[in-house]
Amino acid sequence: MNLNVPAFSLFYHDGLQLAYFDQGERDAPPVLLIHGFASTASVNWVNPGWLKTLIEAGYRVIALDNRGHGASDRPHDSEAYYPPLMAADAAALLKHLGIEKAHVMGYSMGARISAFMALDYPDMVRSLVFGGLGIGMIEGVGDWDPIADALLAPSLSDVTHERGRMFRLFADQTRSDRFALAACIQTSRVLVTREQAESIDQPTLIAVGTKDDIAGSGEELAKIMPNARAIDIPNRDHMLAVGDRVFKAAVLDFYRELDGPLTAR
Repeated sequence: MNLNVPAFSLFYHDGLQLAYFDQGERDAPPVLLIHGFASTASVNWVNPGWLKTLIEAGYRVIALDNRGHGASDRPHDSEAYYPPLMAADAAALLKHLGIEKAHVMGYSMGARISAFMALDYPDMVRSLVFGGLGIGMIEGVGDWDPIADALLAPSLSDVTHERGRMFRLFADQTRSDRFALAACIQTSRVLVTREQAESIDQPTLIAVGTKDDIAGSGEELAKIMPNARAIDIPNRDHMLAVGDRVFKAAVLDFYRELDGPLTAR
């Protein structure tokens, strides 16, 4: 499997320089990918094989490094990280590329951003895939203050909180700006209200690992949304579900229902 990281380009929005890649045939149906907290476009979508999978299925694949992550600008002000602001970045990228509408898939924090994109820019969203986030999008996903503390700790050895250690280790592995991430986690957890979820009518697939103790039930969220369904990703936790073959197969089936069979170009 060719998992080479593609070339990234830059665009500017809201005073920030943001990095993205754009792969596949220009006239292929576009899929916009939005990564999770402390991840990057490469870590979330290239390394687990999503870019290859979608390109081979005949799609144009666009993914950005969210503000605060990867090669994008990384402000240390928590006011920069409300989900509608990051959703606006994603919409601005599509406008920058001249794309009127795309399938939008997000994982974890990226799923939350995708939901706000559907709320604020509904005409730009062809469909939604929420990976790694179910009813937690509405009810919350627990106390994340220890994650911020873990990110600001002098070293991993100073972190005893289990979830804090998990995210600190991930941030260290991805060579992230820990101060930007600590700012991000303070404000990026704004919840989608039940009424907002009820108003999102794009076709939606919700995929959550059966061992995911962060996301909350995908089925519960699907029952609230008017055009959504949920699938389980068997025996996967929050970190391992993203590249699972069951998840990929379900997404490709979902897209085939919407677009019909495509010939890889």
